[in-house]
Amino acid sequence: MWRDRALKIVLVLVGLLFTAAVYPLVGSLRDPAGSDTGDTMMMSLYFTLGVFLLIAVRNPAAHRSVIAFAAWSSFAHAVTMSIQGLEMPSMRTGFLIGSGVLVVIGVTLIALAPTRKAVGKTAAVRAYSMNPNTGG
Repeated sequence: MWRDRALKIVLVLVGLLFTAAVYPLVGSLRDPAGSDTGDTMMMSLYFTLGVFLLIAVRNPAAHRSVIAFAAWSSFAHAVTMSIQGLEMPSMRTGFLIGSGVLVVIGVTLIALAPTRKAVGKTAAVRAYSMNPNTGG
């Protein structure tokens, strides 16, 4: 019970953090000449992922793959940023701090992710409630 509540809180927080990417995204789209196209594309992906994480709050077990994607893509982004931070001394501090935040997000999502049993249980309950012979 506490794990499910904690996961929902984390999904809301990370979902809101990621959807906040809409602000720099809109700014970059309004002034494309003054923006980095790679950052603009990354912000569009994070914004979209944030929306799906907020949708997953209702029923995390049914959205296990979205939660896993958010965790593993955070790890991938953290590795890329860490390597770039080591290659670019002027960006090192920011990239390594950002990498640390992404690793914390990834570890937290994986630690709290619904188990496969929970996913199977959700599907069984849904099938039971849709069966006209069960009164659902």
